[in-house]
Amino acid sequence: MEYKPLNPDARALEDAFFAEENRRLLQRLREKRDREARRAAMREALPNADDALIDQLLELGIGPETALAVVFVPLAMVAWADGKVEPREREALLHAAEERGMSRGTPAREVLESWLSHKPGAELIASWKRYVRTVGSGLGDEERRGIRDRMLQMTRDVASAEGGFLGLTKKISPAERAVIEEIEQTFL
Repeated sequence: MEYKPLNPDARALEDAFFAEENRRLLQRLREKRDREARRAAMREALPNADDALIDQLLELGIGPETALAVVFVPLAMVAWADGKVEPREREALLHAAEERGMSRGTPAREVLESWLSHKPGAELIASWKRYVRTVGSGLGDEERRGIRDRMLQMTRDVASAEGGFLGLTKKISPAERAVIEEIEQTFL
């Protein structure tokens, strides 16, 4: 038997209540879908990061584009350490970008290619350092060390990409070493 309230206002109240409750449920579903989409995009940007780190970065308001900038600014710094980007350094950087889902034609890839053609300015580097220090203060020591260690390995890979004498040895120049040390200090 169907329930029929005697008061028509009661029916209107019930309808309004359930409409509001449905709106809230729908909003929660949308937020969950958006959160999952951000997690997936962040996993593409940082494929080696664990779920806890990805969630923490998202809580700090860091999106995949920012994460890519955090990764690629120091790599560009190292590539430009000797005053020019060597062909193998460029190739190593673009390969690293491709591995992180930064395919040709994407805005992030275009920015990276721009940095490889024109040295990033001091303002960008200073912003990167401030950002890393601010975000780093919100992470645990282990997470910060993990990010730092991965970043330093990637910078060393870029620095050693050009090779030493006749390309037979992997040599990091004093200028590149100084930039790598500067990057390391930023994470402390």
